[in-house]
Amino acid sequence: MTQEAASRADEMVRAGATRAEILRHLASAAERAAGGDCVVSILVLDRDGLLRNGASPNLPADYLDAIDRLKPDARVGTCAAAAATGQIVVTPDFRADEKWAELRHLPLALGFAGAWSMPIKSSSGEVLGTFGTYFRDRREPTEGERDMVRGLAAAAALAIERDGAQPG
Repeated sequence: MTQEAASRADEMVRAGATRAEILRHLASAAERAAGGDCVVSILVLDRDGLLRNGASPNLPADYLDAIDRLKPDARVGTCAAAAATGQIVVTPDFRADEKWAELRHLPLALGFAGAWSMPIKSSSGEVLGTFGTYFRDRREPTEGERDMVRGLAAAAALAIERDGAQPG
């Protein structure tokens, strides 16, 4: 399924689909592949270096407003930390991770227990955004989930690179 979704995203890029359409397709593909066990949020760095919503089809608007314009910071959440470090960041349990001290009330209110985030990188290794996955159970991503998101994040990078950073 990952290869199909990535191939479809490549076709969408060539056909001139908007970045939002492509990222929404990739986020939805990841959620479907997980069998409804997760919710995905793709955040994109804008020209000011702040994280902005790229596609989060199953997160409420008030949640997205609360995390809009986060600065990359290794000490905050999973997406901000992944954007700052360029590394995968895993939080199996929001209640036990100090990176979520100021934000944990947001995902907990939606019934999420943990999350992880993979940086979306350009072909030259520059961080363009993050591919975040929220879980309702306390757990870490499986190797299969990591591989799936790695492939989808590469497809997301193509769409982001094509359009460049959003206005800040």
